[in-house]
Amino acid sequence: MSEELAWMSGDAMAEAVRRREVSPVELVDAVLDRLERTEPKLNAFVTVVVEQAREQARSAEKVVMTTAPEDLPPIFGVPVTVKDLSDTAGIRTTYGAVAYKDHVPTRDSISWGRLKAAGGILIGKTTTPEFGGLGVTQSGLTGVTNNPWKLTHTAGGSSGGAASSVAAGVGALAWGSDGGGSVRIPAACCGVVGLKPSRGRIPTEILWESVASDGPLTRTVIDSALLLQVTSGPHHRDPFALEQSGQDYVGAVRSARDLSSLRLAFAPNPAGAAVDNEVASIVSAAVAAISSAAGCEVDQVELDVPDPVDYFVDYWSPAFPALIDLLTDGNPDRAAEMGVPAATIEMARRGAEITTSAYLHAAGPVRGEIYSAFDRVLSDHDLLITPTMPVAAFPHPGDLGGNSHVNGVPAKIPSIDFHRFTESPSHAGLPAITVPCGFTRDGLPVGLQIVGPLYADAAVLAAAAVIEQVLPWSNVRPSL
Repeated sequence: MSEELAWMSGDAMAEAVRRREVSPVELVDAVLDRLERTEPKLNAFVTVVVEQAREQARSAEKVVMTTAPEDLPPIFGVPVTVKDLSDTAGIRTTYGAVAYKDHVPTRDSISWGRLKAAGGILIGKTTTPEFGGLGVTQSGLTGVTNNPWKLTHTAGGSSGGAASSVAAGVGALAWGSDGGGSVRIPAACCGVVGLKPSRGRIPTEILWESVASDGPLTRTVIDSALLLQVTSGPHHRDPFALEQSGQDYVGAVRSARDLSSLRLAFAPNPAGAAVDNEVASIVSAAVAAISSAAGCEVDQVELDVPDPVDYFVDYWSPAFPALIDLLTDGNPDRAAEMGVPAATIEMARRGAEITTSAYLHAAGPVRGEIYSAFDRVLSDHDLLITPTMPVAAFPHPGDLGGNSHVNGVPAKIPSIDFHRFTESPSHAGLPAITVPCGFTRDGLPVGLQIVGPLYADAAVLAAAAVIEQVLPWSNVRPSL
């Protein structure tokens, strides 16, 4: 029974608690038991708060017995994991860095504060590369996080611990963050759902940040909708945060039946990028199945965005020298000695060579070109479908930081190449979700990305819910 409790969806857990069919204590114990059995293989956690979680579960149990079900918060008594980039007051938050291994923040991040207010019970903090600076989850502090489908392969990043744990049944609700794909990449690698909401939908801690966002990783679409429901809305600490839209994300998922009223675009290789032959075949077959079963029109299109790898270097790499200084206490020559990944050090080297004019050109005109490319497609289509990644999860890359080849051809920059399809929607500010759409011959998941027009988060979630019905994956479990 404990095993099956751990594999319940978060939505089902919350409903079972409200009905007093399951106790928060039982849920927390089930998830902690699953964590104890899987963690030695996965290395998905930095910190686990066993006693605190159990104490909160006991308190929640008392509240459930004395409170009307309709008065309980939306995820009351449900276990939650939080990526170690989000501050948790009184609980160690390392940002994946040796220099912050003993750091304990004094206040909660906006998102964790809202998840806590919604009734979530923190189980632990999940692994991330140093300050989320890589697309694979490895750091000098925590080592390498493994993929539950194949332990020798990457879980993706930078929310790799979140994706690996939720895919392995360690809770249903994981919280991550995504700049150029840091929710969607690990979700695709580990075969779960990962949502990057519209720019400003979920407030961020970083003033004037208009690309990165927190977001959920879950096994079901409705759980991602549930977490968006409780974390979205304005906050005084974020000047870009959107006002409440009035959209019922959970309701949109529950009422989704088909896609017959929609016209979808399918870009099999955005910007002409190479896609692994097996991944391309799986995604194309999934799109055909969706068109047939969901009754929608699908047009194959070209997505002519600027080269995402070049753009990544110009836009993101100038921040890496400062990151290295932060990680080494101002001694960048000690970076390798302090365990900073070689790919991060290499990106800092590239960043030091980017001129101010090149950065400003990327942040302004080129970013405008990215948005315009999506707008051209979405002006006469409701949603856009792409592969989430050009490859499936690859063997742990070590110093490369990413896949070395695609179809035998060397990757342009290995640590960036597999972010090609998730980078551009982020800079356009568009909502995007990845859902599993099949498995390779080696048993590795393949992700399909759905991108919507600006602020169409509910439509993206509803479409993903229909696709979840066409291509059921939530009951498929890795054999750890």
